[in-house]
Amino acid sequence: MTTDPSSPDPDAPDTPVPDVPPAEPGSPSVPDVTPAEPGSPSVPDVPPSPVGPDVTPAEGAAAGYTSAGVPTFDSVREKIERRAGTAIGAEELARESAAGRTLEEQFDERRRAAADKLTEIRRSLAEG
Repeated sequence: MTTDPSSPDPDAPDTPVPDVPPAEPGSPSVPDVTPAEPGSPSVPDVPPSPVGPDVTPAEGAAAGYTSAGVPTFDSVREKIERRAGTAIGAEELARESAAGRTLEEQFDERRRAAADKLTEIRRSLAEG
């Protein structure tokens, strides 16, 4: 490996580094935290969570699949309804935004211009 003599040595800085004394036993530190006594006001009394067979995920119709792994009709219908609701909601939000209103105004303006042009063409055909 070659070193460039013009570049400074990173281990030998140009400016002196101030001496920092090491931490002493009397230095301030993080205070010791003792665990709270049971029943003290800082520890809420929460019963332990039940762990066992009644906490496992449900299988079958409740999970949306049959024992063969085929989705149930209800789960498919709910998924379709959820997606349709999301699409309708997204469309409504897009219309309510400033950009959506601008696009709607542009569409209305083009529709009016097209109707005016069609009226003009019909008038010119009737005259001629």
